[in-house]
Amino acid sequence: MSPPSATPHPNPPPQGRRGKNGPPAASTAVRQPSDPSGFSVYLQPHVLIVFAMGFASGLPLLLTLSTLSLWLAEAGIDKTTIGLFALVGLPYSIKFLWSPVIDRMPLPPFTTLLGRRRGWAIAIQALLILAILAMALTDPRIDAGMTALAALAIAFLSASQDIVIDAYRIEILSEREQGAGAAATQAGYRVGLLASGAGALFIADAFGWFAAFVAMAALMGLSMLVVLIAPEPAVDPGAAEPRSDRRSARILAQLKLAVFDPLAEFFTRSGWLPILAFILLYKFGDAFAGVMANPFYVEMGFTKTEIASVSKVFGLIATLAGVFIGGAVVARIGVLRALLWCGILQMLSNLMFAAQAIAGHNILVLFATIGLENFSGGMGSAAFVAYLSLLCNVAYTATQYALLSSFMAFGRTALSSTSGWLADHVDWVLFFVTSTVLAVPGLLLLLWMMRRYPVAPMTPAPAPVASE
Repeated sequence: MSPPSATPHPNPPPQGRRGKNGPPAASTAVRQPSDPSGFSVYLQPHVLIVFAMGFASGLPLLLTLSTLSLWLAEAGIDKTTIGLFALVGLPYSIKFLWSPVIDRMPLPPFTTLLGRRRGWAIAIQALLILAILAMALTDPRIDAGMTALAALAIAFLSASQDIVIDAYRIEILSEREQGAGAAATQAGYRVGLLASGAGALFIADAFGWFAAFVAMAALMGLSMLVVLIAPEPAVDPGAAEPRSDRRSARILAQLKLAVFDPLAEFFTRSGWLPILAFILLYKFGDAFAGVMANPFYVEMGFTKTEIASVSKVFGLIATLAGVFIGGAVVARIGVLRALLWCGILQMLSNLMFAAQAIAGHNILVLFATIGLENFSGGMGSAAFVAYLSLLCNVAYTATQYALLSSFMAFGRTALSSTSGWLADHVDWVLFFVTSTVLAVPGLLLLLWMMRRYPVAPMTPAPAPVASE
């Protein structure tokens, strides 16, 4: 799943509104004391709650990606099938299709008792726990289809949870807290990834895969407690609970606003087709290699503890370093040039996996491989997120970013699902050289776009003001 957008909501909710179930939330009703350093905002209760919800958002993702692929590899599943398992992540690519339902529709009795956001969150998280436990009870060696079905359920529910958590973050925080909330969400999200990545592997190495998935379900249970103690955002009761005789019209209007209008605005721009092709291809080589990374580690003889320590813990540090430096590169040389140079480094890092295949079970080479790959991937991600953000019209920021990032995720899931077939038919050196070559079309397209559509054609024109 792509990480949550750090873009502040273009129209923060009015301050001090009375919510459906009580007084307005403290963050919107109480003026916070001034702090010259600005760091005290990270200690505000609502920002801490957003951090915890970011953790809940990141936790399920790797259970359907790298952690799952390692489990399948250990179970002796062939690489073609492991590659096809990437398709279970498709819900992250199309979640915008059902987001209006979660955004607007009540879900009795949950929304009646807890409010619109918390009610949906609790219902989804309860089902998510059941889906994780269901996957713990499957055995891919006996019935890989049941494992795939459980993973698909986890991905669908996780993508649905992301919709609620993003909306909650925007609505619960004051305008002053939006930037800190975005940072807190990113931090919590990464900690969640660490838990379901390194944490799950450490537990699986010591106690087995069943215990690992049960532990992840227990962590999701703790996230439910956070939702229960969190306040419901202040909302307009009329908007949250439309009268039944107008519900159909409101749903259709919401669908138009959430899906049709942002798409129509984007597709009227000059150069929209090469832009979409570039979004699809820029990280294709990286994603193609990434699907097979854990099966590759297993074949090289690395233990789950070694993979967790190097790939997940050290890899996270390298990724964060790459993200911060990539952001500085964007500020220094501009988005398009940063995309090019970071993309070249990102492409060449795949060759380190070919070097690892030659070196075999060598932990020092693994540190170098993971360090360079995650560092360059972080740089490329920073430039890519900045590019996607610039493509968003200010009138449709959240929706267009979700649509563009969903399109990017399609390359990570559908296109890269063929990687297992290739890994089954060639050796690892040729496989990773091929993944390097697959990054070339995206970079060539970027070079053409830099000449044909420098900046202005890719900058959206102001959208007309919608009437009430």
